[in-house]
Amino acid sequence: MACWMYEGMLMFGVVFIAGYLFGTLSQTRNALDNRHALQAFVFVIFGIYFVWFWAKGQTLAMKTWDIRVLDVQGAPITQQRALLRYVLSWLWFLPPLAISWLLALTGMEGALLTLGWVLLWANLARLHPRQQFWHDAWAGTELVSWVTPEKARKKTAKANCAVAPPQP
Repeated sequence: MACWMYEGMLMFGVVFIAGYLFGTLSQTRNALDNRHALQAFVFVIFGIYFVWFWAKGQTLAMKTWDIRVLDVQGAPITQQRALLRYVLSWLWFLPPLAISWLLALTGMEGALLTLGWVLLWANLARLHPRQQFWHDAWAGTELVSWVTPEKARKKTAKANCAVAPPQP
């Protein structure tokens, strides 16, 4: 969950730059003008970000928390599989957003519905035989703990360099 929060902070920067780029290129003066086009643009930018990094194994936040995305055979995923994972990962948010739009819910009602759905969707992973999220299962991917050989060597070196207390 900490990785998810860190990823959210990183995505704030991506959204900021994408919004600035979109506003500059489209000469949008008001944030509500071209709102749907901006949302589609940010969706595409997010897709590029995640597909690019997942195909390389890790996003920036995943590197920090030593997590890697692999296919079920343990190999790095292809860009096509990363794209499928990206589209399926929207199951975390798309159902409550669609219901909020269809029922014309207020912002607070939509936020509560989204929060409830995210909690439900996260707990549905307990029903999977390997306790993994359903979008990963359907995309044929999995998240694994991954310590690079360099980090493992550094940890071993630090442990070996520990100074023992003097013997009396």
